[in-house]
Amino acid sequence: MAAGTRAERERHFWNRYRNTLIKQQVKPEAVRWYVLRAEQFIRAFPGRRLAELGADDISAYLESVGKNPSLQAWQFRQAVDAIQTLYSLVNTESGNELDWGYWRSSARTLDAQHATTAREFQPVAPEDYAKRIGDTRFAPLIRKHLEVFAQMSSVIQTRGMSIRTEKTYLGWVCRFLLHFSGEAPTRLGPAEVAAFLEHLALKRNVAVSTQNLALNALVFLYDKVLNQPLGDLGAFRRAKRPRRVPVVLSRIEVRHLLAGLRGTHWLIASLLYGTGMRLMESLRLRVQDLEFDRGLIVVRRGKGDKDRIVPLPESLVEPLTEHLESARALHQRDLDAGYGQAMLPDALARKYPNAPREWRWQFVFPSGRLSLDPRSGTIRRHHLHETGVQKAVTSAVRRAGINKRASCHTLRHSFATHLLESGYDIRTVQELLGHSDVATTQIYTHVLNRGGLAVRSPLDAH
Repeated sequence: MAAGTRAERERHFWNRYRNTLIKQQVKPEAVRWYVLRAEQFIRAFPGRRLAELGADDISAYLESVGKNPSLQAWQFRQAVDAIQTLYSLVNTESGNELDWGYWRSSARTLDAQHATTAREFQPVAPEDYAKRIGDTRFAPLIRKHLEVFAQMSSVIQTRGMSIRTEKTYLGWVCRFLLHFSGEAPTRLGPAEVAAFLEHLALKRNVAVSTQNLALNALVFLYDKVLNQPLGDLGAFRRAKRPRRVPVVLSRIEVRHLLAGLRGTHWLIASLLYGTGMRLMESLRLRVQDLEFDRGLIVVRRGKGDKDRIVPLPESLVEPLTEHLESARALHQRDLDAGYGQAMLPDALARKYPNAPREWRWQFVFPSGRLSLDPRSGTIRRHHLHETGVQKAVTSAVRRAGINKRASCHTLRHSFATHLLESGYDIRTVQELLGHSDVATTQIYTHVLNRGGLAVRSPLDAH
């Protein structure tokens, strides 16, 4: 009788579980896989009830599951969601304490073409270059002109330009050559370049900045790579779509946005607004870049390969300290398991063989999953993938009822605007943002409706 009663309770529980998944809009054909992953989690703790498991137990399980290199990102996210749904029915304290968003963000690891890791993996085949650009359809074209693309990539790297610049420039060269049916660039010249730029303006209706980017890429190709300077391109139609002023949140909107985040996502978003860092700059922070005693953060190799210093918000000192304690415990577990290596910039690992395992070189925001180096076979723990943070912030904007097209970068715009509103001079803001030209920073004076002076409407003058 007792056994039958227990069986009935279990059947009732799993029926509730399936119904909950369907309410969460999980596809009916995928429900059985969620159930399977939930059962695998339960079997990993024989003799223990779900209510007895703490947040550390759940994290340890997800950490072990994430070590499976054959597990795809969507499969890991499915496992996280399956267990989170399980705990939504049990409603225990451990389920509420766990940073589920962090584990979902850990699902996607950094691949060979990610901006952080790409310099480690030099493209060789046409497919490698196409993956670097982000469009495999370019592979046949690159195969046809492989020597040109290899030379361009080499020149860009020799000049110390960023991987994102390389990706963008190679992409524009591909589009340019495709526009002329794959003709060799040496057989094209100023007239064709001008015609292509005019096509972007008239047919594609691109913004001024986009047309200028295409121009810069083609000038670089002919001037620095082919040694055939374009000279005067003559008159061509310029793009008319102007650059727009950035989206900026009010202080109240920022508070509401941050209130909709928790755990690691809240900490990263708070840093973006509190320091003005770009998202990738925050994710690439190393432990040694946080100087608590001096109250500052050193941003290494920011845009333009420049270092700069930003303030460490006092309100984040305690949360960051607690976060680093957890990250250090994770690093120690990696060391005990024979892992614990972080990727170092500028081939420092060859100069200092022990440095990759040192705590000071670890990422401040490590991923919950280890990554397998596809070429050397080394297992490393990279930083969190940026897409998880981006999705979390976008969801928080929607939940907060903010009717603006806000993103992670909006927090940087808001940082600059709010500093200017508080009376800081534009050169100070320029330094904090890492802008090479103060003209770039001046866009925030337009957001403020200031032209160097605060303008008050004459309607409000009395």
